[in-house]
Amino acid sequence: MRYHRSDIVERAVGILDMYGLPDMSMRRIASELGLQPSALYHHFANKQVLLAAVADELLARGARPVPTDEPWDAQVVAVSRELRDAMLAYRDGAELIATVHAFGLGAVSLNSRLAGAISAGGFDDAFARSAATTILYFVFGHVSDEQTHLQANSVGAIDDEPLDRAGADSFELGLTLILDGIRLHESTTASI
Repeated sequence: MRYHRSDIVERAVGILDMYGLPDMSMRRIASELGLQPSALYHHFANKQVLLAAVADELLARGARPVPTDEPWDAQVVAVSRELRDAMLAYRDGAELIATVHAFGLGAVSLNSRLAGAISAGGFDDAFARSAATTILYFVFGHVSDEQTHLQANSVGAIDDEPLDRAGADSFELGLTLILDGIRLHESTTASI
């Protein structure tokens, strides 16, 4: 049977969600498709490229339209929530997406979406990129912690209350604090 890139990515997403990132090996993916691991290298140069394709797929599945007619800060919140939801939807999604971003791989430019929204608020491009990076690192860190907590709780490694609402509330508060800092920068540069 001949497989396409999308078939391999689909199988990899299933393995990620069922077993987690450490068990998403080229060998396991190939085995589940009934292939030799070397067959995957006809579609993906290496595992990092495959991981990037899987991360892009998770982000595409979680994509929602961001209203560009909204104020810049509402756009930032929408993009940040979308990213959080996409990362939490799959086991180890936060670790995978943050890792792919750190490697500079993947077709989806998370930073540019956030920076574009911030620039729309009248901020200069350099500041918008820095602010977007700060927001992105906050989202990665918060969601990674949230996902680790949820997974540890689900396997009985910790006996704690689920984060469900508290995790979302904490995320919203942290995002608000960062946005307040950006707004403060706006008001201080406007008064100079």
